[in-house]
Amino acid sequence: MKLELALEIVAQTNAGMVRAHNEDSIAFDAACGLLVLADGMGGYNAGEVASDIAVKVMLEAVTVPLKKSTAVALDPASGDELAIALLGRSIHQANTAIFEKSRSHAQYAGMGTTIVSALFYDNRVVVGHVGDSRLYRLRGEQLELITRDHSLLQEQIDSGMISVENARHSRNKNLVTRAVGIDADVVPEVRLYDVEVGDIYLLCSDGLNDMVEDDDIQSVLYAMQGNLPLAAEQLIQTANDNGGRDNVSVMLVKVKQDFAQPRSWLLRLLDLFKK
Repeated sequence: MKLELALEIVAQTNAGMVRAHNEDSIAFDAACGLLVLADGMGGYNAGEVASDIAVKVMLEAVTVPLKKSTAVALDPASGDELAIALLGRSIHQANTAIFEKSRSHAQYAGMGTTIVSALFYDNRVVVGHVGDSRLYRLRGEQLELITRDHSLLQEQIDSGMISVENARHSRNKNLVTRAVGIDADVVPEVRLYDVEVGDIYLLCSDGLNDMVEDDDIQSVLYAMQGNLPLAAEQLIQTANDNGGRDNVSVMLVKVKQDFAQPRSWLLRLLDLFKK
């Protein structure tokens, strides 16, 4: 099953109601099942430079090897499946590219970006993220936040210093504890999940979830799951109607069909040993 037939992908980004320009960058490759969303930060225009570098580096670093191999092949360096290894490695490559650019150009000093990315393969999705851009999953009527924010606010919630309700009104919302390109190295969080036909996945910058409650996100996705372009438009419009204080980007993926990876006898044998 070709991924572009099994997955419906919609991606939209908007500057919001306050910001003069858009520092978010989004990109996807339907044939490889890859989506990348980056929310840049830095001085004048530096944020959009960082996010643009991130999505371009990651797209090339993942799609080029996948076109020469299969996502379920084993990566010689890590021993992981190639999809998992490539996604994690691509975030490190993006980090290096941004960090070196900021060091060689004074106007970009200190720039960085959050990243949330998803690579669909073999009825699974590997999710890689750094910072507070998010990935949600709607399964049936239940919306679940798959990623965990790398932010000061999340650490305060985890430690019991602040409640989830009070966190909605905190001034520390935008203080991330990890970002891509700020330091010479970065620690991405990479996780693997099974997918089911009918699932809807939402990748978004914090310009959405800071402006729209999770219950409202769930309502829009559930009500409009048959029209993903309209759902994306409605999510962005709701964020802007609620103030639109930041750029807002939305990427939606609907799993329409099974997309299990055909396996050779050798890969099937290796799968038995894994179990």
